Amino acid sequence: MPDPGAEGHAHAHGHLCARPAPVAGLARPGLHALGLDSARDSYVYVPDDDLAGHPAPLLVMLHGAGGDARHGMGLLRDVADAYGVIVLAPASRGATWDVIGDRYGADVHTLDRALAWVFERYAVDAGRVAIGGFSDGATYALSLGIGNGELFTHMLAFSPGFVAPAEQQGAPAIFISHGTDDGVLPIRACSRRIVPMLMRAGYAVEYHEFTGGHTIPGEIAHEAVEWFLDPRDPLEEFA
Repeated sequence: MPDPGAEGHAHAHGHLCARPAPVAGLARPGLHALGLDSARDSYVYVPDDDLAGHPAPLLVMLHGAGGDARHGMGLLRDVADAYGVIVLAPASRGATWDVIGDRYGADVHTLDRALAWVFERYAVDAGRVAIGGFSDGATYALSLGIGNGELFTHMLAFSPGFVAPAEQQGAPAIFISHGTDDGVLPIRACSRRIVPMLMRAGYAVEYHEFTGGHTIPGEIAHEAVEWFLDPRDPLEEFA
């Protein structure tokens, strides 16, 4: 049994404890509520493809401010279905993610529970585990991804605002996109500052600017998932 005290300490520092493990049995396709919270539950979507017998990539998608798990699920569900990727969409406890308002805590706990739920039921490819998000969700994905590099191999950040990692762990590959006409999180103050900072810290960053506002264009969504599933090591190209 995990030590609740140790887990609470880890969550307060932005650390996730759940890890992929061998799983026996058949993966049930479709959209499923995890049943972790009656008011703001988390969801997992498993493509119709037969995933039994081989581990599948996992993409954790985080909603923007004011959203919920269904919003997070909708960001890339159609694209993920086309590529055979399991999508996990947790919900923040409040209007946005904890560290954006104050500090790590309840949302890390929720995400850890959601990850453990998925890892206990589905065979996940430990070499293809990504965390991503849109807007505040992108900010949170970058922050948690940097601090949990032993779990996440990739990060997908669509229109992030800033980065607030507790510490740097490992070197996950990073995909960032941002609209040049974004009026919510202006590109000059956000991604055009974030990307050089991450590259100076040694991260391989795939950066895409597009003409448009605070959104995820369809072609960007496809490019991000294809990049995530590319068998080449992005760190080798970066080197």
